[in-house]
Amino acid sequence: MSDDQMDQRTTFMGLGAPSEAYRSVGDVLRDALPDALTAFYVRVRATPEMRRFFRDEGHISTASAAQQAHWNAIIEGRTDDGYGISVRKIGQVHARIGLEPRWYIGGYSVLLAHLIERVTNRPRKWGVRAADHDRTTGEAIAELTQRVMLDMDLAISIYLEVLKDERDRSEAARAEAEASQSRVVSIVGQALTGLSQGDLSSAVEAEFPADYRQLKDDFNAAVRHLHEAISAVSDNAGSIRSGAGEISEAADDLSRRTEHQAASLEQTAAALDQITATVNRTAKGAGQASQTVQAAKGDAEASGVIVRDAVGAMDAIERSSQEISQIIGVIDEIAFQTNLLALNAGVEAARAGDAGRGFAVVASEVRALAQRSAEAAKEIKTLISSSTSQVASGVNLVGQTGEALQRIVGRVAEIDGLVSEIAASAQEQAHALQQVNTAINQMDQVTQQNAAMVEETTAASHSLRQQAESLTGSVGRFRLTHSDPRIRRVA
Repeated sequence: MSDDQMDQRTTFMGLGAPSEAYRSVGDVLRDALPDALTAFYVRVRATPEMRRFFRDEGHISTASAAQQAHWNAIIEGRTDDGYGISVRKIGQVHARIGLEPRWYIGGYSVLLAHLIERVTNRPRKWGVRAADHDRTTGEAIAELTQRVMLDMDLAISIYLEVLKDERDRSEAARAEAEASQSRVVSIVGQALTGLSQGDLSSAVEAEFPADYRQLKDDFNAAVRHLHEAISAVSDNAGSIRSGAGEISEAADDLSRRTEHQAASLEQTAAALDQITATVNRTAKGAGQASQTVQAAKGDAEASGVIVRDAVGAMDAIERSSQEISQIIGVIDEIAFQTNLLALNAGVEAARAGDAGRGFAVVASEVRALAQRSAEAAKEIKTLISSSTSQVASGVNLVGQTGEALQRIVGRVAEIDGLVSEIAASAQEQAHALQQVNTAINQMDQVTQQNAAMVEETTAASHSLRQQAESLTGSVGRFRLTHSDPRIRRVA
């Protein structure tokens, strides 16, 4: 507050040196000031909006003491430099702590009202007329009010001046900040434009204000990380494209092999079906052969029994032939004896002469009959001997036939065992082939499913290859150079 401004205000208000009337109430005002301040701080304590400006009671006591010194200057009617410094300090403090003028004016009104009441109610001095007392009171109250208003005007002006200075500084700072912000936005915007066009090789090198340095660092870090990420993506995209190509080729090759394998399995399954059917027929044929061999074995065993019976019959015939031979021997002996008797009878008849002639004829006939009997017996013996020899040969042949039949029965039994084993093996093979056929059919189904999955894998690998090429093309749109001198290339 300059002296000219102070003089301008006091001149406008008509204030100069304190008047006689104002000086006459000075003691009253000084006596009343402590109570007025006490009443004021009672209001302060009861008002949260005012109480928040004070830390504690000690702070209130300090403020009350400073306020009392300042009001004493008002009561003394001072307008010197010391008073001006005090007023400026008050206005600056109010601006700094944010005490709005409404609370300042309200507080002055409380103090002024209390002081006016004490001036109005002071006792009239002895010998002073009531009119003079009232006139002095009015003049003193008027000047007190003017000086209080001057003090408020000065304090509020300082308050507004501080606010204006702060506002001007804020505006200057804001303008500077806007300029800095505009510059920062321009540089970052240019860098972002480069980024939007795929330029990942640049970072901001221009000096930024401290408030925007973090933005610069974060932007450069983001560009660097994005550059590293895109570089990694580019490398990975190349690897993916190469790998996808290899996978695609391998999938195509696997698809062809799987199709070939599926066709081979299908042919194998068909061949196994035929082999299974053949083995089943073989098993059935082996079973039928086993039954036939069983029947042949039974017939051979029955033939063996017949041969044994035939051998027994031949033996009986041989024995009968031997008995007949014996009988024939007896007959031959009888014929021989009869022939001797006939010969003796003929000799006796010859001796008898005519008397024995008839007996000689009979003897001759008996002799002839004996000879024919002997010849017949000899022929029968020859036939019996031949028959006996043939029967013996037949017995031998029948025996050999029996032995052969026994061997045939043994062989047939062996053949039956072999055929039974063949039939069982064929049946087992048919069952095993049926299981193999089932497994082959399952393998064929799995192979068909694998073929379908391989086709899907092939399609997916082709799609992956296309996507890898698309990703490579997308990554390829990013550049690694920039022409702005404020932008440096990212290593």
